[in-house]
Amino acid sequence: MPWWFFRRRGGSALSTGTSWRLGDVALPRLQGRRRYLQEQPYLLPKDLGEVNRLDFQHYMFRAALRGNYLAPIEQPRRILDVGCGTGRWAIELAQQFPQAEVIGVDVEQAKSTSRTPSNYRFVRGDVLQGLPFEENTFDFVHQRLLLLAIPLAAWPGVVQELARVTAPGGWVELLETSISPNDFVPCGPAMQQLLSWMGQLAALRGLDAEGVVMRSLERYLTEAGLVNIQSYPLEGPMGDWGGRLGSLVALDFKEGAKAVSGPIAARFGRSEQEVLAVIEQASQEWNALQTCGRSKVVYGQKPFTG
Repeated sequence: MPWWFFRRRGGSALSTGTSWRLGDVALPRLQGRRRYLQEQPYLLPKDLGEVNRLDFQHYMFRAALRGNYLAPIEQPRRILDVGCGTGRWAIELAQQFPQAEVIGVDVEQAKSTSRTPSNYRFVRGDVLQGLPFEENTFDFVHQRLLLLAIPLAAWPGVVQELARVTAPGGWVELLETSISPNDFVPCGPAMQQLLSWMGQLAALRGLDAEGVVMRSLERYLTEAGLVNIQSYPLEGPMGDWGGRLGSLVALDFKEGAKAVSGPIAARFGRSEQEVLAVIEQASQEWNALQTCGRSKVVYGQKPFTG
């Protein structure tokens, strides 16, 4: 990798105009048997169990999208995956585009036994601190499911940062979902209780609990100066009633809810067994009510200069 490909950004917050800074929200300690990043807004664990769930989630969305992305990219030279998690998406893009340099960025590298292509590289970084790359570097910038990692107030600045490192003519693609009861239809009583707990826990960390991010993706891209913006709402069945995809969606959400069952129990004075029982009741409701969950993919292009 050429030495000039990276640049280290200083400071303690994005330089793109966001009013949010680390320390604006006091982060309550996440208590439970899992490993959590206590100094980060991120609500979910960082451990082997989460690695397995994220890999599974990747395959779920690949099935839902019938591919790994929707943006009309052709032969990108450089690709960036922000919040890459296990690196599964970026590794597959590196295999699909062997001529491209593919970078995965996250606050720490997930342990993986998978062999990585020679054109893939992991870089430690935090988009909330500013990405360690020169502007106009990447032809395709991808960010997926950071709803429970990026505080609501930081989203406009984060998307501006994604646009900053995108080359003219390049594309930024975002995929997000929601933990608002309004975005699970129909939403039974156990599911409403579970989402209430999750939402309150998320709000304590400054995260979006009401679906604001998902509804604002187009605006974030517009404000970042992108054009040719396209939006694709997704509605995924939850439960065996929805066939293979429904089973995948249900298992992913169920395991994600279990991942925060310890912090929910500690915060709301419940036993973890009580929380797990509500999760199980919610999963039964999905089949009985034929619940669907909403997500959305939005992408936009950085204008050519001159």
